[in-house]
Amino acid sequence: MLERYLKMILNSRVYDVACETPLVPAERLSQRFGNEIRMKREDLQPVHSFKCRGAYNKVAGLPNEARDGGIIAASAGNHAQGVALAANRLGIRAVIVMPRTTPSIKVDAVRHYGARVLLAGDAYDEAYAQARKVADDEGMVFIHPYDDPEVIAGQGTVGLEILRQHPGDLHAVFVPVGGGGLIAGVAACIKALQPSIRVIGVEPEEAPCMYEALKRQRRVTLKQVGIFADGVAVRQAGKEPYRIARKYVDDMILVSTDEICAAIKDVFDDSRSIVEPAGALAVAGIKKYIAETGITGKNLVAINSGANINFDRLRHVSERSEIGERREALLGVTIPEEPGSFRRFCRAIGKRGITEFNYRYADAAKAHVFAGIKLEGGDEERRELIDTLREGGYPVEDLTDSEMAKLHVRYMVGGRAPELRDELLYRFQFPERPGALLRFLTSMGKRWNISLFHYRNHGADYGRVLVGIQVPKEGLDEFHVFLEDLGYSCWEETDCKAYQLFLGGG
Repeated sequence: MLERYLKMILNSRVYDVACETPLVPAERLSQRFGNEIRMKREDLQPVHSFKCRGAYNKVAGLPNEARDGGIIAASAGNHAQGVALAANRLGIRAVIVMPRTTPSIKVDAVRHYGARVLLAGDAYDEAYAQARKVADDEGMVFIHPYDDPEVIAGQGTVGLEILRQHPGDLHAVFVPVGGGGLIAGVAACIKALQPSIRVIGVEPEEAPCMYEALKRQRRVTLKQVGIFADGVAVRQAGKEPYRIARKYVDDMILVSTDEICAAIKDVFDDSRSIVEPAGALAVAGIKKYIAETGITGKNLVAINSGANINFDRLRHVSERSEIGERREALLGVTIPEEPGSFRRFCRAIGKRGITEFNYRYADAAKAHVFAGIKLEGGDEERRELIDTLREGGYPVEDLTDSEMAKLHVRYMVGGRAPELRDELLYRFQFPERPGALLRFLTSMGKRWNISLFHYRNHGADYGRVLVGIQVPKEGLDEFHVFLEDLGYSCWEETDCKAYQLFLGGG
């Protein structure tokens, strides 16, 4: 298998549209983590993603009779741009089916290359089903984004360039993984030429399709995937990529949204370039690998796979990156409601920077403070700060890892309602499309009273909604049926400390 793929990689037709991207030192990251880290800058491709390699290699190899009917692809954006570019260069009619949630920067880029865009579904799999249907109906050739040997071979040229560009021994190459086309090509190339080099895949915790496949030794279909890293939001790894990965991929690492955001900032700090969430996966994976293994003095490469990110998403990235780097603590602190207590609390914090400070009267005896505090020493400093506050007599709740606190409470004006009864608090992800809220309200009808509602979306993948609903105990079964029928992702937060401190009812 390796010999076959190496031959295909060496003969790939990619450089008609792709360029050989640089392998650049990440000096700040290297200094921070005690290893020599380099970034393979695939974000510098003409379509700002490696995807043009595999797409062009596949399309360029089509016979004339296949080209005549046109080509079609399903993609969250980067593969779409690669296919559209290939079709434009070769004079072929192209249709691209994209999820409705695709960042507009990617949709506009595809249209720029002359392809027709169809929007269908909220994730890749729905777009894929629609593209397959159109392909059958109109006699078009479907260009798969990752489950195709020619596509895999085109992506494998990234691995070939890394081996040619890297001076000296290389410990590991970290590869972002969605459907698996890139890691399959890179692994096939590297293991054919330098098998001692480790190939490590990185996926979001919210979309671990290859991780689960390798763990269970069979391909799995995830029930749902988070689409913050939209370029790798795939429910099932490709058949051919999985076949290659199970033999030649050494390890898989999962990273959180906060860790991805922190990695985007890391890439910016080193290169003054902004990559998309999927493009930062490899850097996030390197950081986690170093933390878990304790390695030092090794040569490591991260593939920065793409830079197609909507500008408005940067606010979300900026806010979450500090927590991802463990440079911010979110604390809920109870202080006495008496003159001078506020000042004493500020003294207890010391000279640390304040990122958030919300004070709310609770009753005649106490008040609650929601504080965001900058950290230089990460989790160790956070624990020391909490210990110091508690030793000073302050009840403290650590809210740093509370999704509700991070997504909602820190942006809300606090307010408790002691007389409120039977309130349940739920955090929802509403599909970011017209009618999502109306469907929620219509489905609920007049059965229960909404006692709190907070919506927030600023470039994230879904509309973030916090809802308080008064549900008497005798109506709980009916309420749970309503949630099941609604089908929106939701989490009960009634017991969340952030709610109890700042928003709770009676």
